[in-house]
Amino acid sequence: MSKRHQHTPGPHSDPTAGPVTFAVDLPMFDEQADSSGGDAFRLLLVDDEPRALASLHQLLQGRGYYLTGAATGADALAHLARSSFDLVLLDLRLPDIGGNRVMDFINEKKMDTGVIVISGKVEIDAAIGALKRGAHDYLRKPYSHEELLKTVANALQQRRLEQGNRRIAHQLESSEKMYRYLVDSSPDIIYTLDREGRFTFVNDRACQLLGYARRELLGRHYSVLVHEDDLERARHVFDERRAGERAARDVELRLECRAGTRHAHIFNTTSMTISLNAIGMHLPGQAPGQAAFIGTYGIARDVSGRKRAEALIYHQAYHDILTDLPNRTLFKDRLGLAMHQARRKHAELAVMFIDLDRFKLVNDTLGHVKGDELLQQVAGRLKECLRKGDTLARQGGDEFTIVLPELRDRDDARIVAAKFLERLHQPFDLDGHEVHISASIGIAVYPEHGETIDELLRHADIAMYQVKGQGKNGHAFYDPAMQDAAHQKIALEQGLRKALENGELEMYYQPQIDAASGRILGAEALMRWNHPVRGVLSPGEFLPFAEESGLMLPISDWMIGALCRDMAAWNHIGGGRLKLSLNVSPQYLDRGDFFDKMHDAMLSHRVAPGQIEVEITENICIRNPQRAIEQLNKLGQLGVSVAIDDFGTGYSSLAYLHRFPVHTIKIDQSFVQEIHDEHGHYPVVLAIISISRGLQLNLVAEGVETEVQARYLRANGCAAMQGYLFHRPMPLGRFVDVLHA
Repeated sequence: MSKRHQHTPGPHSDPTAGPVTFAVDLPMFDEQADSSGGDAFRLLLVDDEPRALASLHQLLQGRGYYLTGAATGADALAHLARSSFDLVLLDLRLPDIGGNRVMDFINEKKMDTGVIVISGKVEIDAAIGALKRGAHDYLRKPYSHEELLKTVANALQQRRLEQGNRRIAHQLESSEKMYRYLVDSSPDIIYTLDREGRFTFVNDRACQLLGYARRELLGRHYSVLVHEDDLERARHVFDERRAGERAARDVELRLECRAGTRHAHIFNTTSMTISLNAIGMHLPGQAPGQAAFIGTYGIARDVSGRKRAEALIYHQAYHDILTDLPNRTLFKDRLGLAMHQARRKHAELAVMFIDLDRFKLVNDTLGHVKGDELLQQVAGRLKECLRKGDTLARQGGDEFTIVLPELRDRDDARIVAAKFLERLHQPFDLDGHEVHISASIGIAVYPEHGETIDELLRHADIAMYQVKGQGKNGHAFYDPAMQDAAHQKIALEQGLRKALENGELEMYYQPQIDAASGRILGAEALMRWNHPVRGVLSPGEFLPFAEESGLMLPISDWMIGALCRDMAAWNHIGGGRLKLSLNVSPQYLDRGDFFDKMHDAMLSHRVAPGQIEVEITENICIRNPQRAIEQLNKLGQLGVSVAIDDFGTGYSSLAYLHRFPVHTIKIDQSFVQEIHDEHGHYPVVLAIISISRGLQLNLVAEGVETEVQARYLRANGCAAMQGYLFHRPMPLGRFVDVLHA
């Protein structure tokens, strides 16, 4: 930067010289200071004597300083106001504003600028005044070059040190504030103890969680907070003297909160000795590596929520969510423990397998929400019948298992089973719906019926199915003979799968006749299984297994195809326009493609829809009425008629007869079998006949076996019948012969 100063005579001017114009060129250099190796210092040179100013400039240039010159006080103030300078070399005698006024300006504005006074004044007061105003040094003119350079270097070095100290102090202050903020804002308890275990510091979080003010904890021993059962373990944490990897990690303790504030918490505490921190934690004068222990630093995290979550997860992992009973995993664990104790004491125990009877009907009629409520009530009643050491568990669905340890004899298990049945026999109230259920209970005794968990459960399950097969609502102990029946069941299921592949299934037909004329009106299609070993099996001997094993769907597909194929064969030989009816499984109707399957089969075999009637049970209407309505309406639009089979045995509703496209109702054989006197009064049969007449529906009586039954039905308005009195089910070929007879 260049600047020219017009000089006027002053006290030190040569009076004989007259006015002199002195040009001083003061460029700003970009070179760095040699002494520091860092950024260049900015120097302001202030002197009203051009030769002195030029001399200063010449002396300091090339040394890495940025130099700016000023010949008056006003000029110096202007430079100071515009820019910052590290050092001002200031002459006290200036033509307009004295050097002291410049220093006052620097002090008033609190400028971070050093000052070296260079003056011709020799009075001591001048030097004292300059130093009082903060000048680094006072040099009298004339000065030696070495003295000036040394003084400038010292002033700049001191400035560098002061700036460094201020920066470190600011960093320390910021770090301390940040550390204090982080410590007090931490979600963890942070504390320090002295060597006797008394608190010397606790953060805000500790006060919040424990319910104490900081002043109430400082100086108190840590044991006032530790649960009495954890004191011994706490000593190894709070008195920790080790550091580094050997220090205590993840030790769980219970700390007591202030009474009335919160419940006790569980903490995960990491303690460290002060040797990890060298700030103010060692006694002075210690030899290296022998610093005296003076306290403990620790961090404690509140993990109460995590502990509660772990307990909940553990509970849910081993308990049924609906009933809160042990699940099968926990049941097996407890059964294994009970077996171990029984083995050691040479005692017996019993395993029960309970399956609720008619529970599926409750689910279908009242919905799954009410079904869940029923299961909860059942669980409560079963628990009331148990002893303290017994275990009740839910296996899934409507199945429960029980272990009864330390039996005196089998009568103990028999008594408990009888209690179960008695309690379950009492009606259940489901929001105004009175529901009656029963249970089938299978019992296996250790060690007679099995010496492993799986054996006992399997044998109890087999005994339960034995009760189911004998009419339900009872209990039975396992017997090895039941195993043979179970094996037969498995073999039957496997054989049924092969029967579809090997063409062992066949459709039989039972004619439906007009009892007055004897004319055949149609026939009901009934499936038979030509078993390679056991001969011809009726549907009741194998269809229940098909329902359980998921084979009902492929079997139903086969039935539709076989019916349409036989109908096509019958039409081909000119058999006339008879109507064949087919029973449809509820599982099959629930499937969305039932209509498509039926439609495709009729198209494939060129069968008229009017020749087929689909028989459904009332339970289909109850299970999923909307889907049933949609499927049956499609069939009705196609021309297929619909009959309700076994009418009156389920939850009959006249509303269903209005909502569904029903053409025929069939009187169940259980009502027909009650007819023993043709002059008697059988109100259920009469009611069904009246319903069909009132709704203008076709009526067919099933299971007619005697003339008395036939005459009573005919006399009261039911002419269409089927049963052994007229014809037994027969293969297609024989049916054709009967029609042509």
